Amino acid sequence: MPGALPESAATIEVVDTLAGVAAGEWNRLANGNPFLSHEFLSALHETGCAGAAAGWTPQFLLAKSRGALVGAMPLYLKAHSYGEYVFDWAWAEAYYRNGIAYYPKLVAAVPFTPVTGTRLLAADPAARELLIAAALELARRLGVSSLHCLFPTRAEARRLQAHGMMARTTVQFHWVNRGYGNFEEFLGGFSHDKRKKVRQERRKIDAAGIRFQWLEGDRITERDWAFFNRCYQKTYREHGSTPYLSLEFFRRIGRTLPQRVVLIVAERDGVPIASSLNIRDAGRLCGRYWGAVQHYPGLHFETCYYQGIEYCIARGIAAFEGGSRGEHKLARGLEPVETCSAHWLAHPEFAAAVGQFLARETRGMGHYLDELNERSPYKRVREGRAP
Repeated sequence: MPGALPESAATIEVVDTLAGVAAGEWNRLANGNPFLSHEFLSALHETGCAGAAAGWTPQFLLAKSRGALVGAMPLYLKAHSYGEYVFDWAWAEAYYRNGIAYYPKLVAAVPFTPVTGTRLLAADPAARELLIAAALELARRLGVSSLHCLFPTRAEARRLQAHGMMARTTVQFHWVNRGYGNFEEFLGGFSHDKRKKVRQERRKIDAAGIRFQWLEGDRITERDWAFFNRCYQKTYREHGSTPYLSLEFFRRIGRTLPQRVVLIVAERDGVPIASSLNIRDAGRLCGRYWGAVQHYPGLHFETCYYQGIEYCIARGIAAFEGGSRGEHKLARGLEPVETCSAHWLAHPEFAAAVGQFLARETRGMGHYLDELNERSPYKRVREGRAP
């Protein structure tokens, strides 16, 4: 194979920190993905949001050839299933009922980030294959219940399947920019009733005197981060959940990834009342978190979706990803898109049972996607619309 690593030159290391890994070497493999960047992952770890105390113990794989980093995998030893967005709670419960430990497990993912991207950061196909084999070997050596790779690319999912891992499909909702000149041109593709509903939602926000700012780079101040964190914390508390991230984390990515961060801030009478955090790369804007200190009808949809879509149109960004799940996004013009994961279970009987479940789930997912497309707000469902 062209570019293959000589076996004698390929080595694997397991590290629990990125502190000893050169940011430039790592980022070269991350290829511009902000969530996989040395800065983003280091911010998660060094602020304590994703570390051993939080149940995310890094077990990063580093593939080296003649001293150079040629591959890496963001891999974690997990003590729970929080913050993953590919749900295996039922599998854990089945293990528990049978007196078998499901945790710890190994997970290849970006913590708290249901965004598709490379999980096998590799300079060539040989390094990619080496990483897969090393992850499976580490799972066996550690004696964990399972290995999971969450939100890999489709090509990676196929390679993981070739190594015996089981594929799983889930659904997200993404907006696709088809060269719209403005938001009204985008709405022009909707059916009359759906277009009317969106316009009514937006008019309510405008009539309430709510205006929006898009804050980027050094325009985001410490005060802005403090307000966003207040919104984020409040929203999690209102839903009975514990926030994963901290003000220190938000401030840090604001400093180290300023060109990737977009805060959308809603104001009324010049006073901020809501905010959403978005992360962008060259081709997409990813909505991550939001919160509000005052509530108005339609404020969530405007702050989280319509403003993100307007931003993408204005900046010429190809796609807006609205995060995991949420069928309400469909009526706002976000379209159903399949996402992937891959799973290996050490216990043969449970592996067989999960394999049967996944086969049934996959068939059901096909029907679900058909149903979603039937409910599309667009005048007609365009074939091949979803990537």
